[in-house]
Amino acid sequence: MRRLFPPPEGLRTPTPTSTPTPAASPDGALDTAESLADAYAYPAGADGPPWLRANMVASLDGAARHDGRSQPLSSEADMRVFGVLRALADVVVVGAETVRQEGYRPARAREAFADRRAAAGQPPAAVIAVVSARLDLDFSSPLFTSPLVPTLVLTGAGAPADRVAEAERAGARVVVAGDGAGVEPARAKRELAALGLRRMLTEGGPRLLAQFAAAGVIDELCLTIAPLLTAGDAMRIMNGPGVAEPVRLSPVSILEEDGFLFTRYTRG
Repeated sequence: MRRLFPPPEGLRTPTPTSTPTPAASPDGALDTAESLADAYAYPAGADGPPWLRANMVASLDGAARHDGRSQPLSSEADMRVFGVLRALADVVVVGAETVRQEGYRPARAREAFADRRAAAGQPPAAVIAVVSARLDLDFSSPLFTSPLVPTLVLTGAGAPADRVAEAERAGARVVVAGDGAGVEPARAKRELAALGLRRMLTEGGPRLLAQFAAAGVIDELCLTIAPLLTAGDAMRIMNGPGVAEPVRLSPVSILEEDGFLFTRYTRG
């Protein structure tokens, strides 16, 4: 994998920046898990403000899924980035629909990142936090029966009591993040931070991501652009409530491998 932006050292003039510059070899290559992890390092530590990063993939014509799933748009390099982002996160936030469609499983511990996570005071793997109003989830699935760390369920105060009880019997921790039936994005972010989960990653889906964007709580977008055309009427990476005005993001880095572009943008 090579870095296109910022240009590799020796091809650019250093400028002051508050955002970590991706680490790479002089020719811009990112050939190890460690160098890729450095390239995607969170800008704030455990004692800094909570940081919510979104990671999505899209085709050239804007589709976030093909045949109902994101996997056909992915690649080996995309899955490496996917794994690194999970390895850096305290918590992975995902919508219930995506859990059902993608067959979500617990995050796994990866030996390559064990020392990094231990030094940061993180458990062996990220916590999975499922956002669900109705708790229409399969509590007999591995996501709930065999995680390294208990799965969280983010829901509203009006969630069905019987489903809350079933989630807790399955070993999940239910976190109320809304006064009604649904989850309020800003409150979800606060509740996760209060649990010490400050390095946040959301993998969507498109409806959840749109809700979080409309609430103004997304700090960073990592978008893989696949060199594929799909046509059809698939959702974009955000499909839901719009923002009052378009939100301008600033590019942090662009990586490339096998025609796939791995872009990273932050607010402000």
